[in-house]
Amino acid sequence: MNPGSFLGDSPEMWLLLASPLGLFLLFLIFLVGNGTRRQMSRRIDRIKKGHGEKPTPVQIISARRAATSGPLPGLDELVKKLIPREEMLRLRLVRAGMEVSIGIYILICLAVGLVGITGAAIAGLPLPAAALTGVFLGLGLPHHYVGRRFKKRQIRFITYFPDAIDLMVRSVKAGLPITEAIKAASEEIPDPVGIELKRIIDGVRVGRKMNEILEETCKRLNLPEFNFFAISLSIQTETGGNLAETLNNLSEVLRGRRQLKRKIKALSSEAKASAYIIGSLPFIMCLLIWFMNAEYIEGLFMDVRGQFMIGGALAMIATGAMVMSKMTKFEI
Repeated sequence: MNPGSFLGDSPEMWLLLASPLGLFLLFLIFLVGNGTRRQMSRRIDRIKKGHGEKPTPVQIISARRAATSGPLPGLDELVKKLIPREEMLRLRLVRAGMEVSIGIYILICLAVGLVGITGAAIAGLPLPAAALTGVFLGLGLPHHYVGRRFKKRQIRFITYFPDAIDLMVRSVKAGLPITEAIKAASEEIPDPVGIELKRIIDGVRVGRKMNEILEETCKRLNLPEFNFFAISLSIQTETGGNLAETLNNLSEVLRGRRQLKRKIKALSSEAKASAYIIGSLPFIMCLLIWFMNAEYIEGLFMDVRGQFMIGGALAMIATGAMVMSKMTKFEI
């Protein structure tokens, strides 16, 4: 089916319709995001001027919650009704450290999808293929970006968390309570460790129990390293004991886990390189044959039997890639 049958003979009509709409959505998201940050700053400034002193954590939390609850409440409510597991998507965004509402995230997906449809239509793809390309890009690119941010945030957290525990150990040995030790670590250690520890302290200051806050943080971070820390604090709170020694042993365990992960990564790097080379060889050979003798390989793409062969080959390559990926990953 030719897209020109719907919008004239020129596929550039898709650029005149879909691309400006996608760019407008991206510009709107940028404006809304800046307005939200400015709104939060104004709220905190009003609290400072009204009280004549530094705002309490409760007031700052209230201001941030009002500012980040969603600049488009109508869209957020619509998304909650349409998405069956909206809380899972919200948790995924929080784990990635992205302070955006689900409505804004859906707008980003729509904008990317519209731009993808425009590019595919201009490239000459038929309407169904262009629509599938837009759906794939609109859903895949934002999801992939959030996943990469989540993994990078986890790696950064694991890197700085042993240093935070060491700082807590020194604070506890100096005679400070554990809450003050966590506060000192939150001020000295960079994000994301610092911001997560600040959330724990803010929760304690508003009257919540430490165990409840630690349990919520474990669900949000989804890291075994922090689970060990939460379990150590919970056991020490119930049974007592030398907290400084417990945390010091935990710091050594976490550093040992990190060293073991690096050793496994170094040992498996040769197998990963081999997997990349083997997986890329069919595509490289296909391109070489295409440039050397295009007529020889065109039948593979034009004939139905060749298309089935390509589909089977891609399925086998994907299966082999998943098997090799599983073989080079180790759980510690």
